[in-house]
Parts: sequence; structure tokens; C-alpha cells
Amino acid sequence: MNTESLSLNDQRDLVKSSEVSASDLASTCYHQIEKLNPTLNAFITVVKPEENSFPQSGSMPLYGIPIAVKDLYNTKGIRTTSGSKFFADNIPAEDAFVVQKIKKAGGQIIGKTNTHEIALGVTNNNPHFGACRNPWDITRTPGGSSGGSAVAISTGMAMAAIGTDTGGSIRIPAALCGVVGLKPTYGRVSLRGILPLSWNLDHAGPITRKVEDAALMLQVMGGYDEQDPSCVKTLPGDYSSHLMDSMVERKVALAVGSYIEEATDPEVLKAILEAAKVLESQGVIITEVNVDFLKEAALANSLMTQADGAAFHRERMKEHPDWFGADVRQRLETGAAFTSSDYALARRTQVEARRRCELLFDQFDVLILPTTPIAAPVLEGENAVERARQLTRFTAPFNLTGLPALSVPCGFTSENLPIGLQIVSRPWNESGVLRAGYAYQQATTWHTIKPKIALS
Repeated sequence: MNTESLSLNDQRDLVKSSEVSASDLASTCYHQIEKLNPTLNAFITVVKPEENSFPQSGSMPLYGIPIAVKDLYNTKGIRTTSGSKFFADNIPAEDAFVVQKIKKAGGQIIGKTNTHEIALGVTNNNPHFGACRNPWDITRTPGGSSGGSAVAISTGMAMAAIGTDTGGSIRIPAALCGVVGLKPTYGRVSLRGILPLSWNLDHAGPITRKVEDAALMLQVMGGYDEQDPSCVKTLPGDYSSHLMDSMVERKVALAVGSYIEEATDPEVLKAILEAAKVLESQGVIITEVNVDFLKEAALANSLMTQADGAAFHRERMKEHPDWFGADVRQRLETGAAFTSSDYALARRTQVEARRRCELLFDQFDVLILPTTPIAAPVLEGENAVERARQLTRFTAPFNLTGLPALSVPCGFTSENLPIGLQIVSRPWNESGVLRAGYAYQQATTWHTIKPKIALS
């Protein structure tokens, strides 16, 4: 039976009914890892099948589901490198809070996925553990910093994965690899046990093949953690029961303006306009809205990310700056050079951007725009770094504002590279972005298409 095409709920129910076993699900993933990881380098560490313990209770929401964990999350007894030479031999004594929740829900941790070094970058070209490669074209970046998690999902090396997102690091690789990535509202998911990049901007969230799977993963991952000062005490969310609610007369803002148009590939723009038409055919009311204010928000997010990263890694930079890769070291040096006035102005931009978004979502249910302005750029060569810098253009503003944002597949370029549609809403309205994403997903076939390398 081909279980890869099924939702996580369906896979769990098969295990519960004994039609397949948890071991069968894991074996499917391990087979793909053995076949593809030598080429794609999605995993830094693989948990061997004989080391994996399978859950026993069929009532668990992730009963038997094989899950890949970004190598930024602490995993008890399993090496957690953060993609860094500093942590190459780090064996945590306990799991990150989210990993604890996944295990309690019955999920099987099958490995730790490749990440851009300390999560400070979006190419996943890691100098210490090797570059992770895009399964649609191995000469191109999968995006980052959660690139390994997205590659694992795109190729069937895992049934679900978790990542982190400070400027787009869940949504960017999801878009470039043709899968689903969700960044929840800031404070929705505990960050305890995850190596920080920015205490103010970090988010934890899932990467999956389908929107309904992201909803299920968030159901497990979310919840209050009193030991995490960034975690907010809110009512438990219900992200799955309203997925199929009607979209008729929902108000959707379509992002336009020079900030969108001047840097976005025409094929990406066309795909987003086509996505708007798909939603419109379901009774959605589409209104064009100028979002040029996002430019300042993206710049402020970049400044704060580098400054916060420099603060967290200041001792390591003093002791062994040469242990960092060249690109990461340069960003940390840039972050350390910002003044307190620079940082204060960025925080002011953060407050202003949040208010602009509040006013926007007083009028609209969701905002739609490209996840990235371009498809996956090449990993190396002329203009590779410059092209990669474009990738956070449309994702970073929503880390600064802390809003829930979802990336779903919405077509391909003429070079057969995936394009992502980003859906954003007001704080705590994950149900709204998931509902809109599900409605679009059900009317299209993009999520069913897999890279040839995964089918060979």
C-alpha cells in the first residue's frame, strides 16, 4: 500500500487498525533515506531503525508517524549539531519541549535534518556537514534554514517534519521544494530546547505534504509552556475542524505595489494571480492592496536577526570566530556592529508594521502574496549569494510582526521549479490561514506532484 499519498490522520488510522504497522511506515521512510540522502544530504543524523521505539497506544494523534526534526531542536541522547562546528558532538540530556509533545503524541523521531549553520541563512549550504540539495534540481538550493526538513517531506524521507523560522526558514524551503510550511503566531509554540537565533523573531512550526497535516502537527506542537518566556498563554487552538468551512464571501487581500512587482519573477506573479482566481471561483472576494510598507519591515527583521544572533553567539565569536563559516561569520560581525540606535529604530518599525497589519486585518480575513519572489536559485556560482538574499523579501515582514503565515504549493516555473503561495492573517488566526490554504489545495493538484528523484 502506498501510504505516502495519505494524510497523517489516514496513516495513523491504518496503523491503529493494524492494516500497516508503525514499523512499516518507518521502513518506507528509511528506504527513501538510504536511497536519496547520499545525493540530497537532507539528514545530518539518522536514527537507526533498531534504535527507534514504536508507540503502543492507538489513541495518540501521531500514532506511528515517522517525523524528521530540524537539527536545532534538542533530542535526548541524539546528536544535535545546530549545523555548527561548536555543537558537532552535542548530545542533549533532554528533549526540546516540542519534541516531548511529539513523542507523547506517538510520533517516531527518525532523524535530524540539515540546516544552514546556526539557522543564520537561507541556502542550507553548510560548510561543516555539506550542502543540502533541492530534489527538483540538485544544483539549486532547497532554501533554508530548514532545508533538510523540506527536502525530507518532498521526497518521502519523512511523513512530517519540524523546522524553525526567523525570517522565512520554514516557508522558504517549503516553497522551493513544493511542500507546505506553517509559521504560527509568535508565542503559539514553545521555543524551549531550540538553539536561539533571535529571541524576538524565532518561531517553531511544521513542514508537511498537505495543509491538513500541518493543522494536525500544530495541534500537537502548540500549547503553553510556563518555562518559555516567549510562550503566550492562550486558549487551545482547534485547527482541523474548520478546514472545510465555506470560503464564500471571505475577504482576501491580494498584495500589489512596487515592493511586490519590482523584484518578482513574472512566472511567480502569474502563478499568484492564477491562485487568486482559483479562490475567487470559490466565492472569495479579492481586493488588491498595496503592501509597500513591508519593505521597511523586512529590513528591520534582517537587522534584528543579525544583532540578536551576534548577542547570543558573542562568546563563541570571541573565542573561535574561525569556527564559523564565512557567510555566517560576516552576518554576525555585521550584527555586532549595529548601534543601540539602529536597534531602537528597528523596534519602532516593528511596532508600526504590527499596527499597519492590524488595520489591514480589520478589513480582510487573509492576505495572499508570493512566498518567495523567485524560484530556487543555484547553490553556487556567479550571483548565487545575491539571488539567495532575495528569498526573505516576502517572508521576513511576518516574523517581525509575529503573524501566522502559511506557504502552499501553487505551480511551477518553465524550468519545473516549485512556486509557493503565502497566506497570512491576524494574530492567533492559524485556523483562517489553514482554511484558505486547504480550500486552494483542494481545487488544485500541485501538492500531489513529486520530484522525479523521489519516484526513481
